[in-house]
Amino acid sequence: MYLPPHDPHVDDPMRFKPLFRIHLMERKCATVECMYGHKGPHNGHIQIVKKDEFSTKCNQTDHHRMSGGRQEEFRTWLREEWGRTLEDIFHEHMQELILMKFIYTSQYDNCLTYRRIYLPPSSPDDLIKPGLFKGTYGSHGLEIVMLSFHGKKAKGTKITGDPNIPAGQQTVEIDLAHPLQLPDIETLRDFSELSRIVLEVQEQVRREEQEEEQQRQEEEDRSQQAASQPAAKPLGGEGAEGEETAAGAEGTTQNKAPASQPFVLPMGVISRNEDYPRTCRICFYGTGLIAGHGFTSPERTPGVFVLFDDDRFGFIWLELKSFSLYSRIKVSFQNAEAPSREAFDEMLKNIQSLVT
Repeated sequence: MYLPPHDPHVDDPMRFKPLFRIHLMERKCATVECMYGHKGPHNGHIQIVKKDEFSTKCNQTDHHRMSGGRQEEFRTWLREEWGRTLEDIFHEHMQELILMKFIYTSQYDNCLTYRRIYLPPSSPDDLIKPGLFKGTYGSHGLEIVMLSFHGKKAKGTKITGDPNIPAGQQTVEIDLAHPLQLPDIETLRDFSELSRIVLEVQEQVRREEQEEEQQRQEEEDRSQQAASQPAAKPLGGEGAEGEETAAGAEGTTQNKAPASQPFVLPMGVISRNEDYPRTCRICFYGTGLIAGHGFTSPERTPGVFVLFDDDRFGFIWLELKSFSLYSRIKVSFQNAEAPSREAFDEMLKNIQSLVT
């Protein structure tokens, strides 16, 4: 397992933690060992579920228990996962979230399901190279997000989740057709000024979406009329296409603006990491997903996507008055002895036939 660095140090390397290992014997037999816990390797099991998915099960979960009971297990987990003790965490809400995460993760006892992650394709027109990023999420600590590009949109999808927003959800969406012109540094320190700029763009986006919906409806009506009158010439098709192409070209030119500008967080915006870059390349209007515990009442709220460089970006959550800093994961996700993807798939198939 690759764990993110301790909060809030997003630029630190990922941490490596073995969870299971496989022994292939000469006499066509195999053993699986669970590496979870602090009592050494013990008996485990692997099962192929379907394509790109397999599960592990520990057969000796007593090896995960500690003599000091759950309290000792929690303190040990806290030191390893967060790099601190409970006494170091003074915020009551953060203590509640951490305890909730411990209860949630410890109930599985290393009986886990693994699914392959397919990284997004890369295009020369992308703002930066897509991929995996470590990001700060307030009291939830660091989480892993996959950044991908889809025409005039960019999306950040959670690879790891939390009690509010689970893995697989789209945490941020960036509207690349709507770059933001930030004010000078002194004006930017005023949160109300940034809020005014973002909300004006939000209203502009809302109007454009309404106009596009109305235009789509009109085109559908014209199509229906054309179907009933085959001899009639379609109205405005070529001109509309030309306008769309021109708008797309203009948006691409804006997106590639190389000049940097000074950047500072407005007063009152909370950041877990104060060591964020003080210059940025470009900013865009975007939305961030927020929800209550258990992913209740989810809603998309306005925010600001801030591109710092090829490996770092940020997002200002306007409603939460919070800032998330993201840093690219650069590890290759395999150690020197790790097999190739094809070899690993073949190994799992062999194990499945040998241990069942």
